Amino acid sequence: MTIKELNERFEFRTIRPEEAEQAVMIEQICFPPNEACSEAMMRERVEAVPDLFLAAVDRETGKIAGFLNGIATNEEIFRDEFFTDAGLHDPEGENVMLLGLDVLPQYRGQGLAREIVRQYKRRELQRGRKVLILTCLSSKTEMYEKMGFHNKGVSGSSWGGEQWYEMTCRFTADI
Repeated sequence: MTIKELNERFEFRTIRPEEAEQAVMIEQICFPPNEACSEAMMRERVEAVPDLFLAAVDRETGKIAGFLNGIATNEEIFRDEFFTDAGLHDPEGENVMLLGLDVLPQYRGQGLAREIVRQYKRRELQRGRKVLILTCLSSKTEMYEKMGFHNKGVSGSSWGGEQWYEMTCRFTADI
């Protein structure tokens, strides 16, 4: 889909408190149990840091099709505690540690993940953020590179017993 078509089909906005259950369900569908955020943690994130969620809501169904969430910090290296402690969020932080990009299977392959990331980058640049940082499996590094992220190599993260790669995206004015 084109950017225009995606924006016609989906509303891109901050998650709402009553959508926490949807976020929990989507996380459980999109990630295996060892990698998924727990139900309690997802609810805490939605409550504590809703403004760092960007949800893509299907205008036809009114349901979330996908979302991206993170927490702001001045730290520059991703650590596993960002996944489990929403209290690490610093509203004045210049960096955003991305905690999950989730798109339901029936919405994949249409450019939705790319559009969520594009809009998230634009929004966080406007908020004065400098860098997005995430970890991903080796099978996802190419996808994130196409979205403007740079592979920094193997991460110190051992979340879920996996080997992760740290990816960064420094903001530029042409987002």
